[in-house]
Amino acid sequence: MARGRKIYEGKAKILYAGTEPGTLIQYFKDDATAFNNEKKGVITGKGVINNRISEFLMLRLMEIGIPTHFMNRINMREQLVREVEIIPIEIIIRNIAAGSLSKRLGIPEGTQLPRSIVEYCYKSDELGDPLVAEEHITAFGWASPQDIDDMLAMALRVNDFLSGVFMGIGVKLIDFKLEFGRIFDENGEMRIVLADEISPDNCRLWDIATNEKMDKDRFRRDMGHVEEAYQEIARRLGVLPEEAPDGANDGA
Repeated sequence: MARGRKIYEGKAKILYAGTEPGTLIQYFKDDATAFNNEKKGVITGKGVINNRISEFLMLRLMEIGIPTHFMNRINMREQLVREVEIIPIEIIIRNIAAGSLSKRLGIPEGTQLPRSIVEYCYKSDELGDPLVAEEHITAFGWASPQDIDDMLAMALRVNDFLSGVFMGIGVKLIDFKLEFGRIFDENGEMRIVLADEISPDNCRLWDIATNEKMDKDRFRRDMGHVEEAYQEIARRLGVLPEEAPDGANDGA
């Protein structure tokens, strides 16, 4: 499928105009960043693996009634998605203490939380994606109270479902980040859909038996074997492509 003009380039993906109105081509890069873009690198084959993992999980979520922007995978590195108006809020669901939560509150990593904790961040690379409250979100018009209710309900359903999927392959879903967008139909009716991606880039995933980290924390913390961790998640999900995920020209 031919790409249109470049619409946006982020840290991990590039969006191009699709051939049909209201569609985009989402290209997955091998670039990796951490600590608000202070640390940069390349995880060989990451884009190929994340494309496959995100496709698999988005399709599974759609099967249980979660609306998403995903349409279909085009090739090894690209997928066709619906164009959405991104809501500038990241929703973080935390099941087990790790990362910034452990640092902020002094809770040892690996502590099972009494219940899943929901946090909101304002999407702004310049500001470091700061934590915000629902009052900020509604006061500044980033989303309405009904939008928040809809996103929260979907996020909790996603958490329940993905926790089960990952448990089935021997992996604990520690925490993860979701993004949502608005789609308007021909009648001007708006609905909220899950957008972006779901992959080891935005999920913390630990092996149930060993607590070995199998996500981008291996890159953040210079733990090594980053590519192998991503590949192992894909292998357990049954989506590891037959081709070696190292070709820089796949889908180019």
